[in-house]
Amino acid sequence: QVQLVESGGGLVQSGGSLRVSCVASGRPSSTYAMGWFRQGPGKEREFVAASSKFGATTSYTDSVKGRFTISRDNAKNTVYLQMNSLKPEDTAIYYCAVNSVSIGQLRGGLVDYWGQGTQVTVSS
Repeated sequence: QVQLVESGGGLVQSGGSLRVSCVASGRPSSTYAMGWFRQGPGKEREFVAASSKFGATTSYTDSVKGRFTISRDNAKNTVYLQMNSLKPEDTAIYYCAVNSVSIGQLRGGLVDYWGQGTQVTVSS
């Protein structure tokens, strides 16, 4: 069993920056690809970004490329999502997710565990 706890969400103006974090407990984070999904108002949950088990490979959805950066610190069992140049359409609940096999599976939506989510609101 793995528990994922997100933090760092909040309200920010358009063009601003925010960093969300996710701490994993129960098993070493290096055993999982880790990533982020989001669900905006009235929308389906979608993939945002993912990192392979040791951070060598990352993947992003097109709408956040060049603005968001995923990173991880396995010594702290933590994955981060640095979000810059935020837009109102980035408003969503951001969920941390892990997959024990690969970043590819995680990107495809095969999630072993989810966090509870953290709200990010971008005002125009």
